[in-house]
Amino acid sequence: MSQGKARQRIRVLALALIRDRNRLFLSQGYDPALERLFWRPLGGGVEFGERSADALKREFREEIGRDIEVLAPPVLFENLFVFNGRPGHEIILLHEARFVDDAMLAVEPFAFTEPGPGGSKHRVQWVPLAELRRGEAPLYPEGLLALVEGS
Repeated sequence: MSQGKARQRIRVLALALIRDRNRLFLSQGYDPALERLFWRPLGGGVEFGERSADALKREFREEIGRDIEVLAPPVLFENLFVFNGRPGHEIILLHEARFVDDAMLAVEPFAFTEPGPGGSKHRVQWVPLAELRRGEAPLYPEGLLALVEGS
C-alpha cells in the first residue's frame, strides 16, 4: 500500500441537528482550495467503544462548553467529498438534539478553538433556512437541507 493510501481512512462522526423554528445551529467552515465558506452541524469523532449520542454530548462539552439532549436515533449519511484539494470519506450519524440551556436560543455568533494541540478555530451561529436555501455557502453533508425541509 502506498503512503498516500495508508493515511486515508473513513471517519465516523456524530453531528447534531439543532433547530429553532426556521434556523439551524451550525458551524462555519472554509475550504482554502476553493476559497469558499460552508456550513455543517457541530459535532465530532466517535471514539472506539463510544456510542454516537455520547460522543455528541462529549464534543459539545469539550468544544463549546454546553450540554445538549439527544432527541432521536441517528440518521446516517455517507459523505464523500474533497476538502482543501484532498479526498475525504465520512460516515455521519446525525442526531436531532436540543440545548439543555434555553439561553443558547438567543446566543450571538461566537468562535471556539478545538481542544488539543493545533486545534482549529471555528465559528458557530444560528443560520436561517432562507440563507441556506440561497446556497451562497452550502450546507454539508449533501442532502441535509432536503432532509430538514422535508420534515
